[in-house]
Amino acid sequence: MTIKITGCTRFEGKYSVSRHSDKAREVLLDAAEELFALHGIDAVSNRKITEHAGTANHSAIKYHFGSRADLLRAMVQRAVGDVYAIREKLPLNSDVSALNLREQVTLYTLPLVYSFDALPKPSWRAKFLFQALLRPDLTDVLAGLVDEDFRGKDFPRRLPPELEGLPDVVISARAKILGLMLLGLCAEYEDSVNEGEQLGTWESVGYFLIDSVVGMMAAPSTSPADFMDFSQR
Repeated sequence: MTIKITGCTRFEGKYSVSRHSDKAREVLLDAAEELFALHGIDAVSNRKITEHAGTANHSAIKYHFGSRADLLRAMVQRAVGDVYAIREKLPLNSDVSALNLREQVTLYTLPLVYSFDALPKPSWRAKFLFQALLRPDLTDVLAGLVDEDFRGKDFPRRLPPELEGLPDVVISARAKILGLMLLGLCAEYEDSVNEGEQLGTWESVGYFLIDSVVGMMAAPSTSPADFMDFSQR
């Protein structure tokens, strides 16, 4: 199953900001996403973003988003919105009350991968999100958006049978690791696509990740996993 949606608005060559407010926001988001992915979030100033977006108004980010944190929140919100739109189209989404572990993992993983595949090329979304995931100051932003968009009233609250009997701390710790694994591998594959050196397809990446996540989440626990409080990280 391959689902395509229209993602970011890109322009050939140099970015160009139109007078339309929504279009201007999109161009700024695209410019920030690319620069953050290539150079790191802390290494890129608001001025560099506006210049890369093709506007002489160096206050454009403040005008359209407010603070730097608001810009980052908008970037993550856009990414999550794209994923959520795809998730709603999956057949599994019609009845989420009795999903097994593989079905739940599929409902999370495939829309994420499809959203990366749907972006204009070159793309920088996966690499940006991986960097954002590593920043402590963005933890609440990412968690809040994910909770809001992916754990709504329709998402199952019970554990799938495959995880019954595992300590909660083990499940939480594994889930934390999986976030890094998913976005880390997607960021690497995104780089290979940008360079024209990719093997396989985004969909094959998605199913590899599903197999890996299911195996890791359902593996027996042989230690108490009491070495770290994952709920605070």
